[in-house]
Parts: sequence; C-alpha cells; structure tokens
Amino acid sequence: PDKSAIEGNIQRAMFLSDRSAYEHYSDLAEQGYYNRIISGNVSQRIEVDSISCNFNNYPYEVVTYARLSIIREKSITERSLVTKGRLLNSTRSDNNPHGFIFEAFRVVENKDLRVYDR
Repeated sequence: PDKSAIEGNIQRAMFLSDRSAYEHYSDLAEQGYYNRIISGNVSQRIEVDSISCNFNNYPYEVVTYARLSIIREKSITERSLVTKGRLLNSTRSDNNPHGFIFEAFRVVENKDLRVYDR
C-alpha cells in the first residue's frame, strides 16, 4: 500500500460526496486504520455484488452490496460490506463526470464472513 496513492484516491472521492464520506474517512484515520494498512503491508480489494438505486424518488436512495477482501501476508479475510446513501443531481465537471453528489454515506454492515490461510 502506498500512502500517496491512498491520499490521492481519497481526495478524488471527496469531489463526489458530501461531508459524510469525509467524516467516515476522518474517523478511520483517527483510529489509525490507514497507518495500520501501510505498516502491515495489507492490501484490500472490493468487489461490488450489486447496487440498488431508486430513481423514482429524489434524492435517489442507494444501497451498495459488496465483498471486501483484506489480504495479509498469511491470511485473507472476506467481509460483507453494505453501504447506504443518497444521490443528488450536480453539475458535471472534470472532477465529477457523472453529475451526482453522494450524500448521507453510512456503512450499515461490515462483518467477517470467513478468514482463511494463504
């Protein structure tokens, strides 16, 4: 894991969201999450299973279902990751080509499914 790559990805993500995503990032940073990833040489991979978005009501409610793999030297932990939030229409720009802002981000599930040796 590369500290500057993590910071760059976070900075790009902040163009696409409201303060709720920054607060989540800040909480993890204060807990030393990113420092532990770097010092422990831990890699992560997120595979999105599905996204549910209700375009019938504005702001658009979004639920994302994903699997998070935490890859350590000797083991891999698989987690179920479910997040919720809302999409707001926004102006398209180089930093936000989709034209949406994600607001009210929250993690509703982040539980271990299994741990296995590498």
